Amino acid sequence: MATEVALENDGFTRLSKSALGGKLLLVVGIAAVIAVMAVFWLWSQKPEYRVLFSNYSDKDGGAIVASLEQLNIPFKFSESGTAILVPAAQVHETRLKLASQGLPKGGNVGFELLENQKFGVSQFVEQVNFQRALEGELERSIQAVEAVQVARVHLAIPKASVFVRDQLKPTASVLLNLHPGRTLDARQVSAIVHLVASSVPELEIANVTIVDQNGNLLSDTSKQNSAENIDPSKLKYIDEVQKNIVKRVESIITPLVGANNVRAEASAEIDFSTTEQAAESYKPNQAPDTSAIRSTQLSEAQSTTPATTGGVPGALSNQPPAPATAPITTNAPATGTNGAVPTTPSSSQKNATTNYEVDKTVRYVQQPMGGIKRLNVAVVVNFKTEIDKKGKSITRALTEAEKTQISDLAKQAMGFSQERGDALSVVNSSFADIKGEQLPEVPLWKQAENIELAKEAVKLLAGLAVLFFLYSRLLKPMLRTLTGAPDPAALPDKSAEGKDANNQNVSEEIGEDAVVRISNEAEKTMGNDGERLPSVLSYQKNLEATKLIAKENPKLVANVVTAWVSGND
Repeated sequence: MATEVALENDGFTRLSKSALGGKLLLVVGIAAVIAVMAVFWLWSQKPEYRVLFSNYSDKDGGAIVASLEQLNIPFKFSESGTAILVPAAQVHETRLKLASQGLPKGGNVGFELLENQKFGVSQFVEQVNFQRALEGELERSIQAVEAVQVARVHLAIPKASVFVRDQLKPTASVLLNLHPGRTLDARQVSAIVHLVASSVPELEIANVTIVDQNGNLLSDTSKQNSAENIDPSKLKYIDEVQKNIVKRVESIITPLVGANNVRAEASAEIDFSTTEQAAESYKPNQAPDTSAIRSTQLSEAQSTTPATTGGVPGALSNQPPAPATAPITTNAPATGTNGAVPTTPSSSQKNATTNYEVDKTVRYVQQPMGGIKRLNVAVVVNFKTEIDKKGKSITRALTEAEKTQISDLAKQAMGFSQERGDALSVVNSSFADIKGEQLPEVPLWKQAENIELAKEAVKLLAGLAVLFFLYSRLLKPMLRTLTGAPDPAALPDKSAEGKDANNQNVSEEIGEDAVVRISNEAEKTMGNDGERLPSVLSYQKNLEATKLIAKENPKLVANVVTAWVSGND
């Protein structure tokens, strides 16, 4: 075994000393260094992966993976296998590309199911496909709600009947799978109910049932009027009214007692009912002179009866009249047969009707919702701080006059109404010193940003250390071996005197021709300006000259070696 290892080492040494072998080893070393540098670079530039899609169906997952492989986009799965991860820089672009291909489909089908209808299908199959398509479209619409992760819709649409007594109303059941930690409030549940009821003909709201993944009935109409299902907008309105009252009370009292010396809280009872009232009232009749006359009617009638001659029935009254004679005077009144003046009877009648207005009051009142039924406000004022004659700061309680003044201001600010039964309480007390909890500062080495920077710095330093080690221990020696330059530490260090003595002895031994050749080779080691070239080049020239002398005069070399062995310098 030792012999085989020695042979292998001897072969490697010979290969490394040969020109072709040295170049080959150098190329292999450079390739290894470049490969290590590339691996380090890829490791330091490793992309960060983000979630592309999660909670997908198996069918959609297979289609997405196939599409990513076709697009040459790197991907990997999460530890639980419920999400597909891609590089963070390509998340949005990849989603758009997959969306153009209709991925993911969401595990349900919509009206695209009706696009490839076969010729000759029965009416029953058409109805079933239409119902499936409608359910799929409703599922997609419900999944658009932020808190809903997956939705399933089941429609029960009865067959139409020509008899009214046999007609049935359709019903719907919705199963919602919500995201972890998310819930639906009453308004969102009501919105989903109305969405489903509006999408199916003749489907009533009461016939829609919604259940979550835990089996909780969300569309229970029996709790519509309970306190826990109050409209959130109403609660928000109450909170805004209370905050507004507190702000007004504190802002009017703060200039008197100073900042942070007054606290107020308000409780408002809001009437959200809408009322409409119509009233018609009549008052008792008033005196005619104070009443308004509506109309007056006047009627007057007069009649006259013509005069007739009459007398006592008998012979005397039936005598013919006397012959007419002209009167001497016209002033004498006409007289009857018996000497009496005749008269004309007449009659007259007057009617007057006056109509007075009836005192009637008609009132129509419409009260909007949101009116305040009652207000309760509590105010706490700190003791007043003053400076005494000695310059020391002292605190004292408020006087009754000051408390009354603060109470009056608070009533005006809150809109106090005795008719509504509002209540106001003002208390003067010393405030306790409440020191806020001071959270300890997070050290620099525990902050997330600094930890990430430290990791990146360690990566960079480790890579630089590896590169420096490879260059100094592997690449640099290979380059030195290829160029033939010896290690400066391995060069012999002789003094100038020793060199001169050796040169003198050698010159005496080898003769003039060898000396001339050596001097010519030495001149080649000098520069144009007479300066000596670097020691590495000079050593190479001297070595070549020595080889030339040993080849031309082997005897001289043998003498020199003999002198070295015998110890004669």
